[in-house]
Amino acid sequence: MGSKVNHEKRTQYTVIKILLHPTAGQAELMEKTFGCCRYLWNKMLADTEEFYAATDLHFIPTPAKYKKEAPFLAEVDSQALSTVHQNLRKAYLNFFRAPSAFGRPQFKTKKAHKDSFTVYCRQYCTGPSIRLSEHGIQMPKLGFIRATVHRKPLHWWSLRFVTINRTASGKYSCSVTFGYDAVQPEKIVPTQERTIGLNYSLTRFYVDSNGNSPALSRQLNQSKEKLARMQQKLSRMEFGSKNYLEQQQKIRLLHERMTNQRRDFIHKESRRITNAWDAVCVRDTDLIELSQKLKQGGVMDRGFGRFREHLKYKLERQSKEYIVVDRLSPAAKTCHRCGHVNDKLTSRERVWTCPACGASITREVNTAQNIRDMGLIQFHEQTKETSAA
Repeated sequence: MGSKVNHEKRTQYTVIKILLHPTAGQAELMEKTFGCCRYLWNKMLADTEEFYAATDLHFIPTPAKYKKEAPFLAEVDSQALSTVHQNLRKAYLNFFRAPSAFGRPQFKTKKAHKDSFTVYCRQYCTGPSIRLSEHGIQMPKLGFIRATVHRKPLHWWSLRFVTINRTASGKYSCSVTFGYDAVQPEKIVPTQERTIGLNYSLTRFYVDSNGNSPALSRQLNQSKEKLARMQQKLSRMEFGSKNYLEQQQKIRLLHERMTNQRRDFIHKESRRITNAWDAVCVRDTDLIELSQKLKQGGVMDRGFGRFREHLKYKLERQSKEYIVVDRLSPAAKTCHRCGHVNDKLTSRERVWTCPACGASITREVNTAQNIRDMGLIQFHEQTKETSAA
């Protein structure tokens, strides 16, 4: 189904992730930057909390305050340090806006294995401060870093900022964020024929309203089995020994590989659905609550929450609808054919017979169909309210 194009433009962002191959000197400077950013975050957070306790006022000091007492901060890029101040400010703003959702900013520890820093691209008379090429990336202070670049940016994209991360396995990666003005297509009005409902499934990732499920990654399942064997082997080793540390590093590498496999599956599946349908209806299932209720780790392992996030932004970019149905709606207990609500239905029954019309119902497919229909009703009601206002 085609879509008309209007003249409305808005800024969109695209991220290209590359694997870095730094020299020993560049790796040492990146480690210093990680440490300085962590040190600065903890110092500013401690001073902010102390100042608030004494005066009942909120104030975040700037990085310039700490450069005299900590001269080693001058060795790293000042852009990375100023970004720490901006991130702490955003963290407090989020906390003040929704304390239960974001929580109070916490101190950072070196043992977390989640080190990163961000550098914004500046425009000088000689050109931008950060340049991405097919062989690597040019960074302030660090110079040219060799990298594996799998994707080239388009010529009208503008480089905005770069975030360098170090994984738990010791690899360095870089997320390059580009911004560009995109023409926004007209909104597509969803119909029942062009709308799909997705119901979360513990064993099949999801079941759609047509009764289909995605082909799960065979490599990811094999990696999970390998991880279980490696963890059993680790449990029989002496803690802190050389073999223990080597096995621990192998497990970190496997975890990283599994993360990449899961991310690849989620991106491909969300892109396939976005291109095939005009609207997607999902239920606002609380996966954390569900995992605690079922007491099974598989709920969070699949990455269904991230899958919903990818679906949302990809649909919005094409002016398609992402509709969220209330988690308390009786989608599982409602007969799709006659609308009868079976309050006596238990969670163990996967196939049941409707007491009103006598139809034989497959629970997961029926739930996905109800999610689709409830989402369409909700969308049209909201559209009428907006038009009336």
